[in-house]
Amino acid sequence: MMRARAPACSSSIFSPCGAAVAAFLALSSAAAFAQQSAPLKMPDTQLEPIDWVELQGWADDDHRASFASFLNSCRPMAQGKSAPDAPPLQEAMRDICRKALRTKPMDAADARAFFEQNFRPVRIAKLGDSAGFLTGYYEPVVEGSLSASDEYAVPVYRRPWNLIVSGRSRTVGGKGFPNKGKVGRLVGRRKLVPYYDRGEIEDGALAGRGLEICWLKSRIDLFFIQIQGSARVRLEDGKMLRLNYDSHNGWPYTPVGRILIEKGIVPRDEISMERIREWMQANPDDAKELRRKNQSYVFFREVPLAEQDEPVGGQGVRLTPGRSIAVDRPFHAYGTLFFIEADLPLASARDKSKFQHLMVAQDTGSAITGPARADIYFGAGLESGRVAGRIRHAARFAVLIPKELDMVRAGAMMPLPPARPSAVEARLIEGAVPLPRPRPDLAGPGLRKRYRR
Repeated sequence: MMRARAPACSSSIFSPCGAAVAAFLALSSAAAFAQQSAPLKMPDTQLEPIDWVELQGWADDDHRASFASFLNSCRPMAQGKSAPDAPPLQEAMRDICRKALRTKPMDAADARAFFEQNFRPVRIAKLGDSAGFLTGYYEPVVEGSLSASDEYAVPVYRRPWNLIVSGRSRTVGGKGFPNKGKVGRLVGRRKLVPYYDRGEIEDGALAGRGLEICWLKSRIDLFFIQIQGSARVRLEDGKMLRLNYDSHNGWPYTPVGRILIEKGIVPRDEISMERIREWMQANPDDAKELRRKNQSYVFFREVPLAEQDEPVGGQGVRLTPGRSIAVDRPFHAYGTLFFIEADLPLASARDKSKFQHLMVAQDTGSAITGPARADIYFGAGLESGRVAGRIRHAARFAVLIPKELDMVRAGAMMPLPPARPSAVEARLIEGAVPLPRPRPDLAGPGLRKRYRR
């Protein structure tokens, strides 16, 4: 039987149906609807419960592939201990993950049934928008060396010891370093000042400090590796060095493609990572100045991955090409499932292929902001880079919410507000008019009682 469709909702508790959304986000399990905790905050977000049949392409997707990627996220989530103040969504996802890990190997139909039995689709978008936005990313493969030379003169730096996050103890090994927040350079024992920006680092601010992991041939290569967040560096002896994002210098990320568009250098409909690279290679002096407009700078760490292993995302699990996405944290928890519908140029720049797939949030990025914003991981190498670089498109997002947190059921169980008084009663209550003296012939017990209140 088709479920009645609820109206679109703002996540603000002051919207017409915001109370239902707040309840939906606050309830921790079907058995504990009466025990509400603080709701998850999703500002400026509209949510609309829908039916599975309203997801175009849902029935035709490879749900077994999505389930395999989902299991990668589930393993760390299922092992996590329950905290007294854990968000309701986190608790509900942990229970579903434990169920998924107990499930025997299944075919695509069984995987689809698992998702439909445990989740409910909810259309999600920024308040006032009809769609979200997609981009793509990949893992570059470049040539490098463990020693500096005239050919390999561009250093790839690890995190400096004096790079500090304000309000936190010093983090090590890439763990716990936030993607956003106030970051600076420690001067003396307590003073925190802005860290060196891209231009200062390219001019040698960190040279000679023993921070070099390896050397590359081109600053353009390094620039795009920093945008992507990981790389496979093929060394001179044929071995592969794997690099992963570790930290950032605290300066805001500025898209250089937007600068090229605003200056009229590259038309908006032609912009892509490949087009930006071509322009930089053809204009090395101007490219240097363009890079410096993006003051953000990324530091890396070496990771023990085999040559063909996929990189590790922000969740700490290996990414799956075509199934893993980077999302805005803390808008969405790692492991959250999204069904995304879009027309994308996958085969060529002029192509409009249907992209209708269930994706798993397993990564994040400073340029990924908003409730319906995702970066699709396409894999490693040149061709994956070409595809990823073409993606800048609108898309429809549906987030899969555990049925334990069904917003429709939560709203139905909320107590109704007291009946609104009539205009006369309201004025009497507020003292806007004096109480009339009851007529003796009408002053029955009930009426006298009413006027005494």
